[in-house]
Order: sequence, then C-alpha cells, then structure tokens
Amino acid sequence: MTDSATAARLVGELVDLMQLQPLGDDRFLAQSEDIGTPAVFGGQVLGQSLAAASRTVAVDRPVHSMHAYFLLPGEHAPIEYAVDRVRDGRSFTTRHVVARQRERIIFEMSASFQTVDEGIEHQLEMPAEPGPEGLPSELEQRRALGDRLPERWRNAALAPHGIEYRRVDPDDLLTPAPRPPQAALWMRAIAPLPDDPIVHRALLAYASDHGLLRASMLPHGLSFMSGRVRPASLDHAMWFHRDFRMDDWLLYVIDSPSAGGARGLCRGSIFTRDGRLVASTAQEGMIRVLPEGSPWSTAGGVAPI
Repeated sequence: MTDSATAARLVGELVDLMQLQPLGDDRFLAQSEDIGTPAVFGGQVLGQSLAAASRTVAVDRPVHSMHAYFLLPGEHAPIEYAVDRVRDGRSFTTRHVVARQRERIIFEMSASFQTVDEGIEHQLEMPAEPGPEGLPSELEQRRALGDRLPERWRNAALAPHGIEYRRVDPDDLLTPAPRPPQAALWMRAIAPLPDDPIVHRALLAYASDHGLLRASMLPHGLSFMSGRVRPASLDHAMWFHRDFRMDDWLLYVIDSPSAGGARGLCRGSIFTRDGRLVASTAQEGMIRVLPEGSPWSTAGGVAPI
C-alpha cells in the first residue's frame, strides 16, 4: 500500500507530465517518463498531445474525439508538440497535432472539440463486474511473482505509479492460460487531482493505452512479460461522452474482435462506478510472436503499449 505522501507525489508527477511548456506559435515542449519500456509509453504521448490541442481551444468546447497514429518509437527525452488550428466553427473546433523528437515526426493526432449541446441520449449498459474492493492491484500481482519476475522487468515493474490498475480477472502475468479475448479492469489516480478537466481527460487518454492491446493476446496465452511478444501501438481512437473524474474508480471493459496479419484490433468502454459510459476507445497494434531464443526474446524489450 502506498502512503498518502508518496501517492500525492506520484500523482503530482503525472499532472506535471501533462503540463506543457509553451514555446510560442502553438508549439509546446513536454518531458517524458520512463516506465521501463525501450520506447516512450504511447499513453504519455496520447495524453500530452490532447493537452497541447486543448490549450488552444476555448474551455467551453471540450474534446469529444481524438484519432492518433504512432509513427516511430519515441525516446525517453523531451517531445515537441506543434498544434495546427485547422478549423474554428460555430459548434465544432478541429486541431491537428504533430509530435517531434530530433526533427523526426514520431506521432500525429487530430482532435475535435464541441460546444456543450442538448440532444438525444442513450448508452451501452455497463456489464455486471465485481467492484475494485478486494481485487489485487497489478503492482501487487507483480510483487507476488517474486523470483519469477524476469530481472529485466524488476526495477520498473515493482515501482509504484500514480495510476492504479486492478484487473477484474487477474491471471498469471507471465504464462496466462488461453481464454476469450475479453477483459476488464478498474483504474484511478491514487491521490486527488486538480479540478482542471483538461488534466482529467489527458490522464484518461494516458491510461486508456494500458491493457488495451492485451485483449488481442488472451486467446493465445501470450504475455508482454514473456519476451516472446513484440508489440507496438499503431493507432488509437478515443471518444469522450460524459464528464468524469480520473481520481474516482473507472471500469475499463475491453474486447478484441479480430487479430491477423501480425495485428490485433481492440476496443474499450469506460464507465463510472454508477454506470455512466464516459469514453470509448479503439486501437490496432502490431503483435509479432517470436521464437524462443530470438534476439528480441532474449532482450525482452517491448514497444509502446
């Protein structure tokens, strides 16, 4: 269990990660965190690009969708985001964001913002799942592996983080049994967040990249930690439906309707505890399964997931 002071520090570091330095001309500089993967975590770039776009839009026009492509692996180094003000209409605003490192474009994203309007309303019903109470966190699962946890993972995998994830259906992190391509997890920031809605949306975009691609591997008994899987997020889409707080528990329900051609497609629905559908996601990722003893397998690296 993380004490309150540590929790506040970890969440503060995440908030700082989304606080971009203005460079002028709708350009922003952001720092990077290292969560133990060779390339920068894709969720970080999603959250920061959304924060950059949001800083150029009036606060009365919240984001309702974003569509992104991961073009090159990012380094654990500062990232520059350039925002193009594509359109400012009566109700909708469009922004395009390009992320660069060392003059290379590593990522691009388009986002749409809208005034708050009245209209028809319905939503998918939240499935009946156990609540987060009593479920082990992923950090507790990793710590329980003890000596089974590969040495290359230990520093990053055993470090606490500002967002906690609890799988509804915890399985073996190293050698999971094959099962249908469906999963669910609870997630939240482990300490209170500022009231800035841009921060909450950026951090939900950040967290939405966690565990999503895993659903495509479930039927095949594969794990990111096995060293046999080389994954990489290719694209990521997200739709924001209703208000939420990232420091309250959210249920992330995920499935994978298809895998083939060394790619897996995954979808997600994010609900509040009282059953409101607040966001939907979709992502296609590269899934390459390598034989034991291959260079990538022995190195045990993973691309952004």
